Amino acid sequence: MRHLNKGRKFGRKRGPRRLFKQGLAANLIQRGRMVTTEARAKEIRPIVEKLVTLGKKQNIASLRLLLSRLPKVAAYKVYHELAPKYQDRKGGFTRIIKQAKMRKHDAAKMATIEFI
Repeated sequence: MRHLNKGRKFGRKRGPRRLFKQGLAANLIQRGRMVTTEARAKEIRPIVEKLVTLGKKQNIASLRLLLSRLPKVAAYKVYHELAPKYQDRKGGFTRIIKQAKMRKHDAAKMATIEFI
């Protein structure tokens, strides 16, 4: 039974899965918009939203936490660009748009995740 076991495994063990999600979040932050599978988009959405909320505090502790969780370029972008942009917004910094097309080789559902 999987009671209270949240999240998707993506065919990886715990450590590689954490790095995989961290890389997806960093790519989304650096690019602003990303086309990926629906499952990946749904999995990284809460991660990115929490990072932006952390950046909204605008103190040195939050910057250090961002630097520990993201690459330097992505952490500075969250802290200096994204967080001030969403300062008056309570949440919902990203949107997921489902695409009609499927991925060719395995027919995975595709989606676009982007910042509002």
